Amino acid sequence: MARMDTRPLLRRLPRTDDLLNRPDLTELASSQPRAVVVDAVRDIVEGLRSRILSGEACEFDADTVAAAAAGLVATRMRPSLRRVVNATGIIVHTNMGRSVLADSALRAVLEVGGNYSTLEYDVATGERGSRHSHVERLIRDVTGAEAAMAVNNNAAAVLLGIAGLASRKEAIVSRGQLVEIGGSFRIPDVMRQSGAKMVEVGATNKTHASDYEQAITSRTGLILRVHSSNYRVVGFTEEVPLSELVRIGRAHGVPVYEDQGSGVLLDLRPFGLPDEPTVRSSIEAGADLVSVSGDKLLGGPQAGILAGKAHVIARLKKHPLARALRMDKMTLAALEATLRLYLDPERALAEIPTLRMLTTPNDAVAVRARLLVDRIIGACGDAYLAVAMPDVARAGGGAMPMADIATTVVALAPRSMSANDLELRLRLGEPAIVTRIKDDRVLIDPRTLTTAEEAEVVGALARVCAAGPAGR
Repeated sequence: MARMDTRPLLRRLPRTDDLLNRPDLTELASSQPRAVVVDAVRDIVEGLRSRILSGEACEFDADTVAAAAAGLVATRMRPSLRRVVNATGIIVHTNMGRSVLADSALRAVLEVGGNYSTLEYDVATGERGSRHSHVERLIRDVTGAEAAMAVNNNAAAVLLGIAGLASRKEAIVSRGQLVEIGGSFRIPDVMRQSGAKMVEVGATNKTHASDYEQAITSRTGLILRVHSSNYRVVGFTEEVPLSELVRIGRAHGVPVYEDQGSGVLLDLRPFGLPDEPTVRSSIEAGADLVSVSGDKLLGGPQAGILAGKAHVIARLKKHPLARALRMDKMTLAALEATLRLYLDPERALAEIPTLRMLTTPNDAVAVRARLLVDRIIGACGDAYLAVAMPDVARAGGGAMPMADIATTVVALAPRSMSANDLELRLRLGEPAIVTRIKDDRVLIDPRTLTTAEEAEVVGALARVCAAGPAGR
């Protein structure tokens, strides 16, 4: 079979300099980095060259090449980290940035990030200050702890806590608490990195007080209690209460450290949510150290909060890891503003988005869902069979895995495409709208949407139905 003569097509390829001198690309290079425009033009031309040399039939001219280069520039200059609309009903969505910050936290980030600040400067004395001071008093006030500090995430808090109290010593932990959470973060791995020797006690489903007492030796540096995070062992189970571990620890002069993980500062049982230990309850039970996340149920930025006895926190502040794990100014600003809301629990429930989404009654969500159905029908006619129906929302973020949060969703059955097609088009839009599919219907949960985002959802659905089945 004769090989196609590629020379005519290769000669037709536009020269890079000629393309860059076109008015449309010249204008583009004035608003975008010229190097990016040049690279895009070269990549499009080289792509065409490769296709021609492979024997592929190509149709192109200078206009189509320039348009393709402009599209590539737009793709490369679009931020990789950008906003999405979470319509899933998963409140603390790990893959989408976990908790949404309160307005006051956002304002604090803007104020500190755009200006110089008192990060490590004491204006009263004119001397160097401590970045721990910005949140320590607030953590003490909302938890009842003697002292506190914060690091850049809770995994860091766990590493620092174990390393600071049990490096080159033994740390006792129940086998039922050797959890793995997101990103293959495992307690045994953290133990090894901390320099502590892990001593497992009990069984997966049952651990008794005597198991801890029998494991204590002169080499014991710590008793560790780990919240089971995103799983539960149910049925024939038993674990030792924190208060009993504190009794054992004090009898043997061994500190007790509880990693709570999710970071609950308020009792959420009045809102129908499961009983989760608060930091204050663990401090009152006598724990020497408690750590929690700042960006899960607490509703703030990614952070790891350590609260406990004054001598323990002082020891951790002096540990070499403390500097490596310290927080930046913008995260500190957001955490300080979030913690300040907790000084007034009612205000925290109203203004911290995570708490508001968790505690909003289903009746209120149902009203929003029915109104959203009406708006979708008004904008899209009969393009979708849209109904409001009961469903279940989730806390997310590895927290409250057994909690079924009653919610009301908008269920959409598109008439001219599959549910999978609709889900994909919404997800690839700008902004991306992330939904769920259940029983061949796309579900949209108003619980995790703002009012402004509801309007964006309606607009996106209208654009999809206007484009038609083929997405014209």
